[in-house]
Order: sequence, then C-alpha cells, then structure tokens
Amino acid sequence: MAIRGYHAHIYFDPPELETARAFAKAAHETFNVPVGHFHTAPVGPHPRGSCQLSMRPEQFAQFAAWASEARGDLTIFAHGLSGNDLDDHTKYVIWFGQSEALDMTIFD
Repeated sequence: MAIRGYHAHIYFDPPELETARAFAKAAHETFNVPVGHFHTAPVGPHPRGSCQLSMRPEQFAQFAAWASEARGDLTIFAHGLSGNDLDDHTKYVIWFGQSEALDMTIFD
C-alpha cells in the first residue's frame, strides 16, 4: 500500500491556540501547505483541539525536520494517507512530542 500524502495535526489546549496558529502560519509560509480549520474541541479521533496540515509525500521529510524544532511545546500527530483510515491512524503514525491516546471507536 503506497502512502499518497500526509496529514499533520497540531494539538493544542485553549491557552495554546495562538501558538498553534503561529506554527500553522509558519508551516504554510515555509512549505505552502494547506491549513485546515482550528477545532477548539476534540473532533474525530483527536483528543484535544487540533488543526490539520496536508502535504504531499515529497514535502513531508522537510516538514518533519523543521517541525521537530519549530513546534516548541506543541504536540504534532502526523500520519500517512494510505486509503485505510484505521491503518493511517495506527500503523503509519509519527509523533512530534509526547504521544496521546486517540479515540479509535470512530473507525468501528
């Protein structure tokens, strides 16, 4: 199964919203990645507020190197896009910062 792209989800709590917005803006300016909606409450499998960045496979390596330092204290959950949502959120994952429990019941 080929990975066709990546999502990177910026996790934040309410006091970190502006820091998350600044990180997303910097990612967009640096890599020209689309920035999704800032969800201030858990949505889907994500345990906290989050914002999705979407990228092509060739962008991800550079993003990963940059994000590991640029994220500061933010947690970033990244995953491949294989076409299988459960695998994408369990097998093809990379954490920047401490990993967090996802709500996998949405994939039942």
